[in-house]
This record gives sequence, C-alpha cells and structure tokens, in this order.
Amino acid sequence: MMPSIKVHKEGYPFITAFAFTTLIFFLLDGWAWMLAGFVLAILTLWCVYFFRDPDRVTPVEEGLVISPADGVIQSVTDASPPPELGLDLNTMRRVSIFMNVFDCHINRSPIDGKLISSSYCPGKFFNASLDKASIHNERRAMRMTTVNGDDLVIVQIAGLVARRIICWKSDDTELKTGERFGMIRFGSRVDVYLQNTATILAVVGQRAVAGETVIADLKADREDRKGETR
Repeated sequence: MMPSIKVHKEGYPFITAFAFTTLIFFLLDGWAWMLAGFVLAILTLWCVYFFRDPDRVTPVEEGLVISPADGVIQSVTDASPPPELGLDLNTMRRVSIFMNVFDCHINRSPIDGKLISSSYCPGKFFNASLDKASIHNERRAMRMTTVNGDDLVIVQIAGLVARRIICWKSDDTELKTGERFGMIRFGSRVDVYLQNTATILAVVGQRAVAGETVIADLKADREDRKGETR
C-alpha cells in the first residue's frame, strides 16, 4: 500500500491551480505543450510535497525546547530580540533554523506557554541564510511566556523566495509543545530566542525536525552540547 501524504489546507489553492494547468497543457497538441505539461506535473507533485503536514511525536518533558521548524541549525549565538516586542533584554540566546524549499514548512510551538504578543514587520527578502536577514527581512515576531514565567521569542523570517508569513494563533492563546501555529511560503527561517541561562542542545549543521528535535533545555545545569562533522 502506498503511504498517504497529509496535506495542509493552505496548499489546496496552489495544488489545484498547478493540477488544472497541467491538465490543460496535456490536452493541447504538440510536443512543446506535452513537455510543458510534464514540467507542470513535476511542479504539482512538488507543491503537494511542500504543503505536507505530517504528525510528529513530541517530547513532553518540562523545560525542553523543541525545534519549531524542519531544517538545518544555521547558527547558535547571542543576539538582541526583535525591538518591536518591547522586551527589556539586551541579548538572548538565539537558535536559527533554515528551511529550504524541500523542507516541511509547518511551524510548531517549541514549548508549553502563552502567546503574549506578536508583531508583523515588513522588510526585505534577502537570502534567509544570511545573518542580516534577522534584522532586515520581513518577519513576524511572537513573544511567549512559559509555564514557569520565562520569556521566549519565536521569529518567522521570510527568505529569498518566501512571500507570505502565516500565523494561525492570536495573542493570549495557550500553546502546547509541538502544536502547529503557522507556516512560511516558500523557503525561509525561524529564530528562537531563549533566556541566557538556557542550555543549548542543538549543534550548528544538525538537521532538526519540527515538533521532535530538542534544541535547548531551560532547566539543565550543564554546558552547551558540542558536535562535529564525521
């Protein structure tokens, strides 16, 4: 039996448009139209793949911070949180996850907590892998408070191809770890800002899975995890 792919409803209009156009091209006479139809058929399959929305098995241990996005851990550094959130903090620990156009783009809550406030900031569309994307690119920043009262910030950042940031949750909403809260179309980045006392368990270059990969621990009393390519 072929495995089924769960597709998020955000993708229905795109998949329908690609599929309908593909059908039209195949009905036209000529090898050029046929070739274009094959190309569009491949794009239709890619669109289905892009908007996939698989279930994930989420660790539920208190204090664990789970990756909000599929992708590669691009950087772990200290940085100032987005100023539009009004946090009275000079720096926080930031983990950046870069998503390419083949990654699942459903974003998930990294921890149990309450969405206190969010702010949309228009901007540029630099390659999301560049560090300046955190400052200059179009973004949506969200401030959460954990059940223990710790501040945590999630920032959805548009990339070179992305043209829409989507958040399905409103302010004063309670979120569970691994709960879906939004997505970005089509290739982008998600930054997570944590308290300076957090232990970072993500390693630069590591591939993360949204809702499953542990990227930090707010309760551990140990050094950050280190890694190397082998």
